[in-house]
Amino acid sequence: MRASRFTVSVPLPDTGEHFLFNSLTDAQIVVSDDVVQLIGRVDRDEAAHLDPAAREAVSELTALGFIVDSRDAEDRALETFFTDLRDDASHLRVTLLTTLQCNFACDYCIQGDHEAHATPAARMSLEQAAQVGDWMEQRLDALGPPRFTLTFFGGEPLLNLPVVYALAERMWDACRSRGVAMNISIITNGLLLTEAVVDRLLPYGLTGVKITLDGDRATHDRLRPLRGGQGTFDRILANMRVVAPKVRLSIGGNFDVESAASYPELLALLRNEPFADRIAKIAFKPIIRGPNTGRAGAGTVVRSTADGGRVIPLMAVDSRQVALGGTCMTAAGSGAGSGTPCDTCGLADERMSWLRAETRASGFATLDGLHMGPCELHRRHSYTVGPEGSLYPCPGFTGEPGQRIGHVVPALDPAHHAVRDRFEAHAPWRACGDCALVPVCGGGCSVAAHNEQGDLNAPSCHRPGMLVALGEIASAAASVPA
Repeated sequence: MRASRFTVSVPLPDTGEHFLFNSLTDAQIVVSDDVVQLIGRVDRDEAAHLDPAAREAVSELTALGFIVDSRDAEDRALETFFTDLRDDASHLRVTLLTTLQCNFACDYCIQGDHEAHATPAARMSLEQAAQVGDWMEQRLDALGPPRFTLTFFGGEPLLNLPVVYALAERMWDACRSRGVAMNISIITNGLLLTEAVVDRLLPYGLTGVKITLDGDRATHDRLRPLRGGQGTFDRILANMRVVAPKVRLSIGGNFDVESAASYPELLALLRNEPFADRIAKIAFKPIIRGPNTGRAGAGTVVRSTADGGRVIPLMAVDSRQVALGGTCMTAAGSGAGSGTPCDTCGLADERMSWLRAETRASGFATLDGLHMGPCELHRRHSYTVGPEGSLYPCPGFTGEPGQRIGHVVPALDPAHHAVRDRFEAHAPWRACGDCALVPVCGGGCSVAAHNEQGDLNAPSCHRPGMLVALGEIASAAASVPA
């Protein structure tokens, strides 16, 4: 028998106790120092000399995963964990980019036409939407999942409402006829989120909307203005007040060194809103700026119109002036130029820890900073569909031809089997050695690794920040009365 290599022990000050967490089984317990010493004795092959009480404790620790039969057995369990995750057929997930256009000019997402990239941002037509619908129904029939989730993303997805409505209605009927439970979520900047939009989608399974607020009014309006420079905070908040009674909201926020201090004021404002109890979650992630990112005038191409006005066009590029294809930077993770609707890439550091504490103190749920993966990229039956019908393993790779894994119409893109096979075998966690956090990380965000290291197969490590988050969880567990 051996101590599990996926166990992390956090000493609890002034108590003589330890918080034990096992990342493979998710077991969490507070134990005395004697138990920690007992695990050490087992790891040193001293189990044969234990008394009956200690043997009973070993049995309980084994059931929780803190003690395992052997290293080989635990290695096999880890392989099974990732295989089961990849092969899970209980839930079909599709993130659909209805358009790559956006009506915002976010400070950290350069919006502009840049030389060779001066092409119109893609927008899905109703004909293309019909092809996507055909493909999704085929996936339902092939997989037979009990659950289906359709997430509308962009760009700004509500700039293409005809496609949103058409696919929501079609897939609701398709799921109902097959006995599949369906839900819809929307990731939006919130400007076009009206009561009419929500009312139209509620009968088809709308269960949640994620909106971005980047700090208090002044900070948000500086970071997330309209393309004409106008502020957006008040209009978004007004929309939230109208729709919150009908649909649960979650809030994402992006921060840098300058803007992080504005979040307590935002949290206080939200706490006093009548819809505060309708906010399911608030989560923040850091803005990673490249050398050329900044507001209009600091690297952004601003066009003059015939009447002398100034607008920022719709095509998004990253800090290298490379077209992003319009994938929204609202949910960008660690990688400059990455975009993903997940919440798993903004991993913990000291500022993240402070923001989590402020969020909890304001009475809102937030991410724990530890259970940050593995992300959707590791799931075979999770897809991102671009506006033209191309398939990607996650939204962060949208618009990169080299990361395309297929097309909803196979005849239109027959040559991407090798890319699909590469992602099938994708396992950056294999390079993480004996790190105890592999099951709750999966090697980190591959989009970040791709953009920051030039190698999407490399781990993107945030172990120090995750250990900070584990300390928070341990402190919370220790404060619960026995």
